[in-house]
Amino acid sequence: MKGQAIAYHLESFEGPLDLLLHLISKNQVSVYDIPIAQILEQYLDHIRQMKELDMEVASEFIAMAAQLMYIKSRLLLPARQEEEAQADPRAPLVEALLEYQRFKQAGELLQQREELGRDLYAKPPESRRKEDAQYDYTVQALRRAVRNMLERYDRKAPPSVRLFQGVAGADPAPVSAKIGRIVGLLGQERQLSFESLVLESRSRSEIVSVFLAVLELLKLHKIALQDRQGEYLITLAEDGDETNGTK
Repeated sequence: MKGQAIAYHLESFEGPLDLLLHLISKNQVSVYDIPIAQILEQYLDHIRQMKELDMEVASEFIAMAAQLMYIKSRLLLPARQEEEAQADPRAPLVEALLEYQRFKQAGELLQQREELGRDLYAKPPESRRKEDAQYDYTVQALRRAVRNMLERYDRKAPPSVRLFQGVAGADPAPVSAKIGRIVGLLGQERQLSFESLVLESRSRSEIVSVFLAVLELLKLHKIALQDRQGEYLITLAEDGDETNGTK
């Protein structure tokens, strides 16, 4: 009975530096204090296994073996007096290993993000209708308008208690009434100042109603809000009747 063939499993490495990092990690030694003799023996053993398995040994692996032999010989030979002050012959190898390790860790991180990105699906932006292209001033524009108005008419003295009576009083200002007034004024004039609507209000409740009325008309595309150097002008929206289906 013929014996079964022995199966060899040999890890693949991207290059000699990758193999050296593997051997350093396997032997649990510091990259800053590499036992060259021990690592060199294992490195050459790995190359011999590659040859036994009829694997092509790249020239860079052989070049690294020659460099390790050179470093080993430098460490074994007694240092001459003028060479005692020179750097450790392992220093260039350590620097190359550290740089390769940084790139390898960065590559692993990018690979993790790529694998994570494969499970994420982004929704493409929706194209806006041509008739909605001019209506860019909505809540943000009104917020800036109110802030600019309050800063312009800011009082140093605290506000009177009378100004707060309209907020919780028994005479609220209906939003529908403000919508009708804005539409009526725009029927008489081509444009209307948002600030003038706020200033003619007699209470905080009316100011809130004006604000909500303008928001509702913008939502229905009945009006357009334009910024003219800090002054916000309200005009009737072009083709507004066709857009909303009303006369």
